Amino acid sequence: MVGKFKRLLIGRPMKSAEIEGEKLNKLKALAVLSSDALSSVAYGTEQILIVLMAAGFTALWYSVPISLGVLGLLLILILSYRQTIFAYPTGGGAYIVAKNNLGVHTGLLAGGSLLVDYILTVAVSSSAGTDAITSAFPSLHDHRVLISLTMILFLTIMNLRGITESASVLALPVYLFVVSIFVLIISGVVKYFTGGVHAAVPEMSTTVSNISLFLILKAFSSGCSALTGVEAVSNAIPNFKKPAERNAAATLVMMGTILGAMFIGISLLAYWYGIAPSEKETVVSQIANATFGRGFIYYFIQGVTALILFLAANTAYSAFPLLAFMLAKDKFMPRMFMVRGDRLGFSNGIINLGVLSALLVIVFNGDTENLIPLYALGVFIPFTLSQLGMMVRWIKLKPSGWLGRFIVNTIGMLTTLTISLIFVFTKFSQIWMVFFFLPFVIFIFIQTKRHYENTADQLRIDLARDKPLIKGNTIVVPIAGITQVVKQSLGYAKSVTDNVVAVYVGFNDEEIERMEKKWEEWDPGVRLIVLRSSYRSIIRPLIKFVDTVEWKTAETDHITVLIPQFITKHWWQHILHNQTSLLLRAYLFNRKDVVIATVPYHLNK
Repeated sequence: MVGKFKRLLIGRPMKSAEIEGEKLNKLKALAVLSSDALSSVAYGTEQILIVLMAAGFTALWYSVPISLGVLGLLLILILSYRQTIFAYPTGGGAYIVAKNNLGVHTGLLAGGSLLVDYILTVAVSSSAGTDAITSAFPSLHDHRVLISLTMILFLTIMNLRGITESASVLALPVYLFVVSIFVLIISGVVKYFTGGVHAAVPEMSTTVSNISLFLILKAFSSGCSALTGVEAVSNAIPNFKKPAERNAAATLVMMGTILGAMFIGISLLAYWYGIAPSEKETVVSQIANATFGRGFIYYFIQGVTALILFLAANTAYSAFPLLAFMLAKDKFMPRMFMVRGDRLGFSNGIINLGVLSALLVIVFNGDTENLIPLYALGVFIPFTLSQLGMMVRWIKLKPSGWLGRFIVNTIGMLTTLTISLIFVFTKFSQIWMVFFFLPFVIFIFIQTKRHYENTADQLRIDLARDKPLIKGNTIVVPIAGITQVVKQSLGYAKSVTDNVVAVYVGFNDEEIERMEKKWEEWDPGVRLIVLRSSYRSIIRPLIKFVDTVEWKTAETDHITVLIPQFITKHWWQHILHNQTSLLLRAYLFNRKDVVIATVPYHLNK
C-alpha cells in the first residue's frame, strides 16, 4: 500500500543510466534556477521606495539612480559568477570558491550561509505568495499557515519526481510572469510617452538637501534584495546538459538580462507614475492599475505575480540538494545527502529542505517578514566571500587577462561587503542571531567531519596483517516461555554452535518451578538457566547474566544474544508485542563484545 502511494506521488523508479535524461537544457534551467531572482522584481523596487519615504515623497527621485546602482551590481555579479562557472565547472559556487582560495573554514561559512538562505527562501517565498492570495481573499487570512505548508508540500513532491518533470510543470508560470511584466513595462512606457499619465513626479532639485548618504546606502542595500538567487546557477552546474559549463554560463547571462530589464523598467515606471509605497497595495499593482485599470490584464498580472512568489522557492529546491551533496562529499554533512533517490534527484536534501522550511513557517505562524533581512544577509555573505575568493585565485594563477577580471571581482567584493555591513548596522536587531547561528552551523560541520575521520581511522585495516580472528561462539537465548518462536530460535542457535543456553527470568518460586518442569518435559537439548528477579525486572537480570558470560568467555568465544521475535501480520499489531526484546536490544547495543541477533517468526493471523 505504501509502495503504491509512493509510486503515485513521485512516479516509477529510474535507472542510473537515465540520469542524462534528467539534465536541463537552457530554457528549462532558466525557469527552475531563476524563479527566485526573477520574482524579486515584485518587491525589489518597493523596498527602495519604502526606505526613501522616510525623507518624504520628494526623495523618491533617488529610486532611479539607486536602481541603476543595483543594475550595475547585478552586472558585476553576473560577470563574476560567469567566471566562477568556467573556473569551477563541477558546481558548488561560493562554497567551492571560498574553500579552495580562502580556506576550509571560510568555505564552510559561505556554504552554511547559503544552506540557511535556501531554507529561508522557501519559507519567505511561500509566505509572500500566501500574503498575495490572502490580500485578494481576506477570508483566507486565518489559513495562511496551511496555504504555505500546502505549497511547500507541492514543491517538495514535484522536485522528488525529478528535476526535468518539475521544470516542465514550473516553466509555464515563470515565463508567463516574465511576459506579463514585459507587457506591463512596454505598455506603461508607451502610455507615459504618449501623455497618458499625469503624475506629480519629484525632481532632483527639490531633494538634494532632504536626504543623507546613509539613507541612500540603506535604500541601495534594500534594493539589492532583488539580487537574491543570482548565485543559484553556479551552484547547480551538474544539472545542465553537456557542455554543462557553457549552458550554465548562457543561462546566467539570460537570467541577468531579463532580471535587469524588468527591474529597471519597474523602477522607471514607478518614478514616472509618481508611485509611493503603500501597505494596502504593492508597487507592481499600482503600476498595473495605472496602466490597464482593474480589468482582466491587471488581475492576470497580479495572479502570475502571486504564483511566481510561490515558485521562487523552487530555486532553493534545485540548489540546496546540490550544495548539501558537495558538503557531504567533503564529509561536512551526513552521507545520506549524497544518495540519489528513485527519480535520480538528491531526495534527502529535497525532503530536509521542505521539512525545515515548513517548521520555520509554523514557528513564525506564516509571518516571516522579520526573516527577510536575515535572508538577504545570507545571500551577501557568500557573494562577498565568492568575490574575494576569485580575487585570490587571479592573484595566484595570473592567467591571461587576469587583471580585468580581478578588477571586476574587487569592485563586486567591496560593494557586497558594504551592503552586508549596512545590513548589520541598520538591522542588527533582526539579524543578530546570525552571529550565533552560523558559528554553530560551522561547528556542526567540523564535528561531522571529525566523526567521519575518526570512524575511518578505527575501521581501516592493514590488508597484509589484519586477518579475521576465528573464535568459538556462545549463544544466549532469552525466553519468556515455551512457544513456536522459541523452538525456531533454539533450532537456529544449535545449527550455529553447540554452546547454547536458554535464559528465563522468573518473579516467584511458583513460576520458576512451573517453567523448569515444562522444560524438562520438552527436553530440547539446550540447558535452561533460571534467574530470579526480586524487583520484577526482566532486563536487569538478563544484562547482569550476559556480562558474567562475557567476562568468562571473552578470550575463547564470541557472545551472541539471540532474541526471539515474532512479526505480526499487520503493522499496527506490532505495538502490542516485542517491547521487552526492543528494550533488551537497546541496552545491549552499548556492550562492546556482544553480538545481537534476531530470529523472526511470522504470524499469519
